[in-house]
Amino acid sequence: MSRDDPGDGRGVGNHLPPPDVSPPVPTWEDVARDHGRFLYTVAYRLTGNDADAQDLVQEVLVRVQRGLATYRPGSMEGWLSRITTNAFLDEVRRRRRRPTEPLPQGHHAVLAAPHDVESTLAATTLPDEIQLALAALPDDFRVAVVLCDVVGLAYDEIADQLQIPVGTVRSRIHRGRSSLRRALAGHQG
Repeated sequence: MSRDDPGDGRGVGNHLPPPDVSPPVPTWEDVARDHGRFLYTVAYRLTGNDADAQDLVQEVLVRVQRGLATYRPGSMEGWLSRITTNAFLDEVRRRRRRPTEPLPQGHHAVLAAPHDVESTLAATTLPDEIQLALAALPDDFRVAVVLCDVVGLAYDEIADQLQIPVGTVRSRIHRGRSSLRRALAGHQG
C-alpha cells in the first residue's frame, strides 16, 4: 500500500479504485437532480408536448424509485432512457385500449408551469415544424429516432432496449428519418 492510498478501496487523486469495487448506487434524489433535464428532453421528444412530457418524467421517477434497489451501476443514461421508453410505450398501449376525450378548445391550465420547466423547455425546444414532424411519426419510428438522435444510443443499444433485432432498429431509424425529411421538405415548399 502506498502512502497516498488510505487502504479503504476508494483510491486517491488520479488513482482508480480496484476493479472489484463497484461504484455506489445513486439515491433517488441524485437521479432526479442530476438527470432530470435528460429525462425531460427524452420525454419531450417522445411525447411532443410539455404536459405529457412532465407526466412521463413523473412516471419514470416513480419507476426509478422502485428500481434503484436492483440497479447495477453502469450507464445511468442508458438505464434511464430504457425506463423512459418503456413507460412511454406502456402509455401508448394504454391509450389505445382506453381512448380519452380531449379537453375542449380554449382550455387553459389552471396552474402555471414552474420556471425551471420553462427554461428546460426553451433549452430543448426544436422548431415547431420539426417537433410536429417528429410527433407525427408512428410511435415505433419516433422511439427509434429519439433514442438514436436525441439520446445518442448506438443501434445495438436501441435493439437491446426495445428487444428487437438490430436490422429492425436500422429500418425504423431509416424510415423515420426519411419521413421527417419528406415532412420538412413539404413544409418548406
